[in-house]
Formats: sequence, structure tokens, C-alpha cells
Amino acid sequence: MCGRYATTVDPGRLAAELDALDETGDPPGSGAGAPGPNYNVAPTNRVLTVVERHDRDHPEDDPRLRIRRMRWGLVPVWTKAAEPGVPVKGKPLFNARADRAAEAPSFRDAVKKRRCLVPMDGWYEWVVEGEENAKGKAVKRPYYMSNADGSRLYMAGLWSIWRDPARREMDPLLSCTILTTDAIGDLTRIHDRMPLIMPREHWAAWLDPDHPAPHELLETPGPERVSGIAVREVPVLVNSVRNNGPELLRPVGSGPVGEQAGQISLL
Repeated sequence: MCGRYATTVDPGRLAAELDALDETGDPPGSGAGAPGPNYNVAPTNRVLTVVERHDRDHPEDDPRLRIRRMRWGLVPVWTKAAEPGVPVKGKPLFNARADRAAEAPSFRDAVKKRRCLVPMDGWYEWVVEGEENAKGKAVKRPYYMSNADGSRLYMAGLWSIWRDPARREMDPLLSCTILTTDAIGDLTRIHDRMPLIMPREHWAAWLDPDHPAPHELLETPGPERVSGIAVREVPVLVNSVRNNGPELLRPVGSGPVGEQAGQISLL
């Protein structure tokens, strides 16, 4: 499961790193209107994605990597409109099981021809403790998973283009979901599910707009896929989406949050 994550890269920098086209429409740099770092990304937020597509005006040209912003929570193409330009509201489809997506009505079309990458610095999961808080509810301790060397992670995702059939002149809504798989290695101590990390050597096959992805890319990977992942307990501040700042990533006990330290090393 992946329902919250952190990302600090801006689209211009990401496009330069990947030799991709920046199609987000964001102003260059950090000017007015450009979303900044987000340490508490939640479903329905607009997030950065990486796709590979042909040029609409020159479809015979080779496809190019493109950076696009999409709503996190896939809206299937057949979704009805609640009001002009707005899809029917419901639980956001922010995750999809990799082992079932190809057969699921909401995702099977995207599996065939609309696959993407979702870049992030790391993601959060919660461990439910046996103790109870002041309200008598089980304590949920947040943990943050990221590459120990600080490098960016890219998760396998699916995306969709939704158009209001009654308002074809309106801009389409681009939306995405993050694929999840069984947790592997020591990550099973945190949660039984994890986002499907897509290593760079598989990007070409995963993003190829002209061919289906090899089935093995949707399978649960081996433990080597998480060999560089480190896990640390972080402040419960992250439990509320209203909190958003670098302090959410501070290891518990290392700063003014004043909580007992806790860290798990997976290296």
C-alpha cells in the first residue's frame, strides 16, 4: 500500500535529468504558481509523472519521455460526470494491485497502453502498536522508506485520460495510480504491501507506448529490489495532511519533536 509519500524535485529539474519534455505547464524554477516540495503527498493531489509518448503532430517520430502532472487517483475513461467537467466522486483509486490490474475493469486498459512512473523521495507506512492513545484508539506509528543513498525512487504506475462526454471542448483530466505488490525482505515488518519499485533498466519496456509490458514486470520482485532501502520512524505530524515540511522526515528523537528514536536499517 502507498497512500502518502514525499517528493522534492521540480518538473524542470526532473526533465533535465531524464532528457524529457516538461509538459506540466509550470513556470520555470519556483516562480508564482509552481508547486514546491511536498513532504506529505496525499491522494487527489496533482503529482509529477513520467510517460513516454509519440508527438501528436508527428506520430511517426520516436516516442519521447515527458513529464506531466496528474491527479493521484485514477479516473477510468468510462467514469460518468457528476457535473460539467467533474467526474463522479468516489474513493480515489490511488493504488492498484500489480497482480490483478490487467484483469480489473478500472485498470486493464491502462495496463495495455498507459503506463507511467511516479517519482518520489520516499513513502510512508504506518505500524499499529498494541498501546492505546488518550482516546482509546490504537497508536499508529509512521515510518518513512527511502533509498539510503538519497537517490530518487520511481514507482510503476498507470494513467488515464478522462473527458466529459458532454463537454468535449474542455481540457481532459489526466490521472494516475501507483501499483503495489507484496512487501519483500525486511519491509514485511512494516506492512504487507509496498509500491512496485521500477528500476531504470526496466523503464524502456515499462513505458513503451507501442507494446504491452512484459508480464514479469508486474510480478513481485526479488529481495534485491529493496536492498538499498532504509526505514526510519518519523514524527506523528505526518498523520495529518495539513502538516507539510521537511520536519516530517526527521528521524524520531533527533530533533525538537521530542519523541523516542526508532530506526530500522535494511542494508
